[in-house]
Amino acid sequence: MLHYKPKELSVPEVHRLLLGGVAPRPIALVSTISNDGINNLSPFSFFNAFGANPPVVAFSPSRRGRDASLKDTYNNIIETKECVIQVVTHSMVEQVSLASTEYSSDVDEFIKSGLTPIDSDLVKPKRVKESPFQMECKLLEMKSFGDGGAAANLAVCEVIKFHVAEDLFTDGIIDPVKIDLVARMSGNFYSRAGAGVFEVEKPIGKKCIGYDQIPEFIRTSEIYSANDLGKFGNSVSIPDEAEVKSFYQKLIQEKINDFEVGYDAFLRYQRLCDYKKMLKAVLNIVENRKMNIELAVKCALQNNDLDFAWKAALSVKHIK
Repeated sequence: MLHYKPKELSVPEVHRLLLGGVAPRPIALVSTISNDGINNLSPFSFFNAFGANPPVVAFSPSRRGRDASLKDTYNNIIETKECVIQVVTHSMVEQVSLASTEYSSDVDEFIKSGLTPIDSDLVKPKRVKESPFQMECKLLEMKSFGDGGAAANLAVCEVIKFHVAEDLFTDGIIDPVKIDLVARMSGNFYSRAGAGVFEVEKPIGKKCIGYDQIPEFIRTSEIYSANDLGKFGNSVSIPDEAEVKSFYQKLIQEKINDFEVGYDAFLRYQRLCDYKKMLKAVLNIVENRKMNIELAVKCALQNNDLDFAWKAALSVKHIK
């Protein structure tokens, strides 16, 4: 590990560490309006949601790093106490990048970026038509943490109206693939959230056994990863000895065709992540049998077949 104390680094060095390590970050595309009626549109990647009752979001229109000056978004929201926060999707990311250019305060970034302004219902700042998720907001509080370059200003806002595209929903929730959000990484890098979506079952409403209750011979395996063990720990119970014996007996009684046995077959099924046939093939492999069983279990975990994974992992002691 490398070790750093922020006070011993330059501000740009600290900034680069934060941008690289605290990522990916959702992007708030914030529209404001000055008292003179000039629209402003700017993206901020220090942004997130912090509560639902009332709905509270916050973003940081920090001071500019080079001269500690305040940004137009900060000045406008202090004056009017209003803004609209939009999410950024892959289809609009290049235009949003254009809006991040530091134009003078009399320039309308809607015009520069080519994004389309539409009227809001409850606040004066415009909404961005291209974004499928928009939040009209009132400023609750602006917290400032210094007056030097890159010092944080935290705009805490209450959402007073949501605007959400109807076609984003699947089974009542916003579908991450349909909304196709992008997030900021370090440097010029972004992350396309929908392309990397996976599921992790949350332990809400159930009492999980936890990591410490996983049998030691499973915990100390060199095959299972920390994520694999986390899935085991997310179980509410462990199959008992009778269930494991029944599983094993059924396994050895099932007829195995010639093409399903042997190490070549095992490797073929492993490539396909066909964990059930992998385990059948293991019965005909003498060498590294325990390791091969665990590889089949690993595939079962990848396919979220936790019941099979437990019984196969526990059957190691039955398969000689």
